[in-house]
Amino acid sequence: MTALVDDFEELRTKVNGAVITGRDPGYDEARTVWNAATDRRPAAVVRCASAADVVAALAFARARDLEIAVRGGAHSTGGASMLDDGLVIDLSAMNSVAVDPQARRARVGGGALLADLDAATQQHGLAVPAGLISHTGVGGLTLGGGMGWLTRKFGMSIDNLVSAEVVLADGRVVRTSADSEPDLFWALRGAGTNFGVVTEFEFTLHEVAPMVHLGLYFWPLESGPQMLRRMRDVVPGLSPELNVVFGAVNAPPAPFVPPEHHFRPGYVAVLVSFAGPEVHSEAASELTADLPPLFEMATPIPYVALQQLLDEANHWGVYAWEKGAIFEDLTDGAIEAVTEQIEQKVSPMSVTLFYRLDGAFCATRDEDTSFGGRRVPQFACFIIGMAPDADGLARERDWARATWSALQPFVLSNSAYVNGQSDFDDARVREVYGDKYPRLAELKARYDPEDVFHRTANIRPALA
Repeated sequence: MTALVDDFEELRTKVNGAVITGRDPGYDEARTVWNAATDRRPAAVVRCASAADVVAALAFARARDLEIAVRGGAHSTGGASMLDDGLVIDLSAMNSVAVDPQARRARVGGGALLADLDAATQQHGLAVPAGLISHTGVGGLTLGGGMGWLTRKFGMSIDNLVSAEVVLADGRVVRTSADSEPDLFWALRGAGTNFGVVTEFEFTLHEVAPMVHLGLYFWPLESGPQMLRRMRDVVPGLSPELNVVFGAVNAPPAPFVPPEHHFRPGYVAVLVSFAGPEVHSEAASELTADLPPLFEMATPIPYVALQQLLDEANHWGVYAWEKGAIFEDLTDGAIEAVTEQIEQKVSPMSVTLFYRLDGAFCATRDEDTSFGGRRVPQFACFIIGMAPDADGLARERDWARATWSALQPFVLSNSAYVNGQSDFDDARVREVYGDKYPRLAELKARYDPEDVFHRTANIRPALA
């Protein structure tokens, strides 16, 4: 160990960023990630300042046979960005966002958060389709797909990726796009964590007005089946100018929630309109017709604030575990299974949420990216067990697993969203990527034959 510590002194001379070991102040902060259930002690964290720092850190780790984790926003429920004993390549200092409003392009550092991206692009009335929690990292979200409020209108994050700068396992730095290293560009868009460290993303930007229209509608637990059937029947017919996230939550202790409903379990629909209050009002009437909510709230809201709407409920330091499922349709059987399981959860922090994926999501062909799912109209379900401590998480993890198992008879086969899973085994990875897996394995053998990057949904290199 002494020899390794001395080596880290040598590494400090080769990088501009900080090298933080267990001997240094700030070590515990450097190894802390969003999910408090991840408590690991790396040999060192290298807070890289540039792609050159990433190259040096990667070469150092490989020369000493140290396992590598890559940290962007540190938001993985599975804790992929932290490890015991190995080296963490921390990109958090590489968080710049450069916007060209005329070309409608943004160059985004590999360590940027959605909050960084939204703040920079919204200065020009522009946005990139991304996730729903602003302290999520752009990198991890994008490399697995990237979906949120704008997915029905503009597709996933990977559908708007123009190019990427990548540090490969052998230390080469390449710029990949449809015209340069196109096979790698295909692989990055959906299975990207397997192929290198992305130090910069370039995205297409879209016009999104600084103000949008938000509605929140909350029903009691006993209305769950009727509410879910209403969402199933109404949401697919809404204009792509509208998006709805719905599911089972506990009412927050927010000012707009009547005190008698604080923390009450029930079902919520969050409706967002990018087209104006009249469109919003018409859709809200369809969602609530003959199904009056316990309470509701409708208001204009800045797009940046919309992107932060779920931040507090998903604050740093929660204990979390996640499982996901994809439905071609929410059948009555699936709805019955969901509502039965919702009644079994204990923690008011745990949720079951549904996204509707259609419109621009389906405009990209299956074969155009490595995304581990089918581009057909569908509902994506996120089952997230959350608790304030480890004991509570053990119970909520069991609940999330039981819910996922109960839904299996109704899910779309060979389909899952890799960003919505805390763990994957080899068989499940092969199943999710399906016909794309052999091509991905061949590309893995070309770009990362020793499987250096393996801490997420791992594609194993094809054998020679």
